[in-house]
Amino acid sequence: MESMTTSPCHFAPTVSTEQFIPEHMFIYLKAGSMTMYDGNKEYKIQSGDYCLVRRNYLAKYTKRPPENGKFSTVGVSLDQAFLRSISAEFPPAAKKETAVGNDALLKLPANPLFDVYVQTLGPYLEMRGREYDDILLLKKKELVLMLLKTHPELRPVLFDVNDPGKIDLEAFMNKHYKFNVSMKRFSYLTGRSLTTFKRDFEKIFHQAPGRWLLERRLREAHFMLEKRKMKPSDVYLELGFEDLSHFSYAFKKMYGITPNQLKKEGI
Repeated sequence: MESMTTSPCHFAPTVSTEQFIPEHMFIYLKAGSMTMYDGNKEYKIQSGDYCLVRRNYLAKYTKRPPENGKFSTVGVSLDQAFLRSISAEFPPAAKKETAVGNDALLKLPANPLFDVYVQTLGPYLEMRGREYDDILLLKKKELVLMLLKTHPELRPVLFDVNDPGKIDLEAFMNKHYKFNVSMKRFSYLTGRSLTTFKRDFEKIFHQAPGRWLLERRLREAHFMLEKRKMKPSDVYLELGFEDLSHFSYAFKKMYGITPNQLKKEGI
């Protein structure tokens, strides 16, 4: 999502390519389209769609502006401190709530309440400074109440403040090695301390995490260049390298030729 702040009143006018989702985000796509990939599933979002993107997931975004226009979204961050502070105000319904599964992105059917809410957000997006925090908190509380009334099954999602539990590290890393996040993020998402993550990782893969990630990405890069005939400039972005020069240097060190040479020679 767009750069996160520590303020409990964060409203975002757009979506960025950040790869770790630290807080729930309510999104309305005003113009354009977007594809999101979380390592397991691809989600397609079109102009006019509403959705809730869930915290503690990794995600990559591809944004496409409309023809002759600009990509535009409105997003409201629902951070854990804020949700924890108001959870007691919204008790669960008497009937059992439907489970929503584990998808990173939950599409929300169009609803007149959402339409009105987004239309009235304009002036609030211009507010800056702590003197407006109380007003902004009311708008966020309004959104939470709407979500719970229209989709009561979201309550366990919104008010779950637990950290991720310990999961299968090998399966997780084989699905998420393309994401450019820190070891600290990987350890957190697999339910481990950084020390335990590194120890478990080396037991499973017989390599340090940094070395394994680099070699795994480079092997995939070789396949994408040779078999899928992709451009080096597209490959490095998809595989989580910081920049093209770093990718080219690492590739040549491992294979003895640059990505461009491999593509040209068809080796």
